Amino acid sequence: MIVTVTYNPAVDQTIQFDEQMAPDRVMRADSAQFDAGGKGINAAQLLTAMDRPCVATGLLGGFTGSFIRETLQDDGVETAFVDVDGTTRLNTTAIAAAEEYKLNQAGPTVDESVVDALLEQVRAQSPDRVLVGGSLPPGLSPDAIDRIAAGGDWETIVDTGGDVLRELDAQYALCKPNRAELGDATGADVSTVEGCADAADTFRERGFDRVLASLGADGAVLVGDAGRLYAEALDIDVVDTVGAGDALLSGVLSAWEAGADDETALRTGVAVSSQVVQRAGTAVPDLDDIDSVRDGVTVRRL
Repeated sequence: MIVTVTYNPAVDQTIQFDEQMAPDRVMRADSAQFDAGGKGINAAQLLTAMDRPCVATGLLGGFTGSFIRETLQDDGVETAFVDVDGTTRLNTTAIAAAEEYKLNQAGPTVDESVVDALLEQVRAQSPDRVLVGGSLPPGLSPDAIDRIAAGGDWETIVDTGGDVLRELDAQYALCKPNRAELGDATGADVSTVEGCADAADTFRERGFDRVLASLGADGAVLVGDAGRLYAEALDIDVVDTVGAGDALLSGVLSAWEAGADDETALRTGVAVSSQVVQRAGTAVPDLDDIDSVRDGVTVRRL
């Protein structure tokens, strides 16, 4: 069973415009939607949709926190959140013509006591794997993630920014940086797929058993004891990239929960991600045909 921990969740607001955005003028949206967001929350929704036992934990506050809790419960996601003062942040993605703008808030300020409260919630679930996803709110240091990793007999997966990844000291089963985070955290040249795999090898030397790197239109690499695997991205029409990396990771974890090997897991992750980016927002897409989509993903060794 998987528990997801989202220290700094958000309500994801997606606004679409028919015309290009411009300063000093009123822009009228063609459509808008609100979704429960945050890396761990997105993963919990996807894992639940794929029938994998999962509990979503994290920090929630205010009316936006209530929206996230209610949305997850409506989606059938089991939750065990910790309530905090302040208001959970609102992140906005504006899609205008062929351009995408992202505006992310910082989130409410908290203190280290919330880590103890979250550890209690995690331990109560007796998970096999714990996914810590997303940014840290003001008031917390990377040690808040290390404490989760060292807090019990479970595998810990981390999906956070490169600046935080550099500061982690605990042992982790997997980290999932994107291309930019790979470069920022290692100083390596990540302009090629091979360069990304080399940077992933460097990450492994820092205490990560496996490294799953999302490369956008170039696909993804998974580097671990099974070797260096590269999956090409599928040829699809991309509408919105928000949540693509979360979907990649969720697909990989879902496959591992079913006992799949790394190659099958990587193909599954790319397949799930391909379904998410073909629609706006971070709501869970229809995954009924995910097995047939997975069969179309090409994986090779580097």
